[in-house]
Amino acid sequence: MLTIKLISENTEAVIRGLEKKHFKDARESVAKVLELNDKRRNAQNQLDKNLAEVNATSKTIGQLMKEGRREEAEAAKKQVSEIKEVSKRLQAEMDQAAEELQNLLYTIPNVPYDEVPEGLGAEDNVVVKMGGMETELPKDALPHWELAKKYDLIDFDLGVKITGAGFPVYKGQGARLQRALINFFLDEARDAGYMEIMPPTVVNAASGYGTGQLPDKEGQMYHCEVDDLYLIPTAEVPVTNIYRDVILDEKQLPIKNCAYTQCFRREAGSYGKDVRGLNRLHEFSKVELVRIDTPEHSRQSHQEMLDHVEGLLKKLELPYRILRLCGGDMSFTAAICYDFEVYSEAQKRWLEVSSVSNFDTYQANRLKCRYRDENKKTQLCHTLNGSALALPRIVAALLENNQTPEGIRIPKALVPYTGFDMIR
Repeated sequence: MLTIKLISENTEAVIRGLEKKHFKDARESVAKVLELNDKRRNAQNQLDKNLAEVNATSKTIGQLMKEGRREEAEAAKKQVSEIKEVSKRLQAEMDQAAEELQNLLYTIPNVPYDEVPEGLGAEDNVVVKMGGMETELPKDALPHWELAKKYDLIDFDLGVKITGAGFPVYKGQGARLQRALINFFLDEARDAGYMEIMPPTVVNAASGYGTGQLPDKEGQMYHCEVDDLYLIPTAEVPVTNIYRDVILDEKQLPIKNCAYTQCFRREAGSYGKDVRGLNRLHEFSKVELVRIDTPEHSRQSHQEMLDHVEGLLKKLELPYRILRLCGGDMSFTAAICYDFEVYSEAQKRWLEVSSVSNFDTYQANRLKCRYRDENKKTQLCHTLNGSALALPRIVAALLENNQTPEGIRIPKALVPYTGFDMIR
């Protein structure tokens, strides 16, 4: 959530940023925020004046009674009563303005950093780096869903029987490959200084609002209506909410957490060839990195996270590219975001496997996640997160890019985790 201070002191810059994200009615929304804030602040100022007047007048009533000036005392009582009635109306006006202001701020996205490129969608994202190993496949190379069937690794039809489309069942070496990747990613994160968290996979609405999934992404989340709980779309939600309503000491920062969870996304409206097999699921495994940091250090933290994810892809021997997302393709909450994609040689297309974002103070303002600096001044933290990594498309690329006439080769870094170097 944008701060009132940012909007009031940098109004035109905020409007330009919102327009870069193609947020409709940016100028009108900002104007309404300032109007409601003025209304709330004016009401508060008048309430403070009324309270001071009530206190001063109340002190004179007793003295007037002692001096036998009963009529003047009664007049003063009447004056106090009238001021209190006015204050009740002012309090109601202030509360309504504050509520409207809060609800409006929830609907306004984060402002992108200056280096975020202009653009409407994925076609306008900027490739900043490419790397990894080139792949040469046999002429009869298969997509991963055919490989999964051939080697009995993943049963998509069984998942449909048990639950529905988008809920695959991993079997045998397929299940072991999943577990190997999870442990590999967690060990790499631990070696990089991240503390592992095992959070719940359902959260309350307050947590959804804290990280910005609500009210923006209700349609993408599974809602347990009886208990008003939500299945998490990513471990970002429960892990970042650990720091909701918390004041940290600057010496504790940066905080570095990682978590493996199952993730759940409705992905309403997804269909066609691009969602076949593991390309887009409703339930999937992911290891997430979360950082809480100071404003001065958060950009360095962001770069360290990017380097970490790139290092994983290098160890998995996958061809990859890194994209800086344009304003129109960024998430509601991000100030800047880089996507990592791996190339699927069999499908001849790039598959997104990670988004690494810096949210500046946007989430922290919603969460009231703050820290005390060396001068004991309380400031908003910066929050960051990134996938390291999401498993489905990594598995798809590993299966497709490593297929040989003898079977599917396992990258050397994974062999200690799988216990086998070839799927046959």
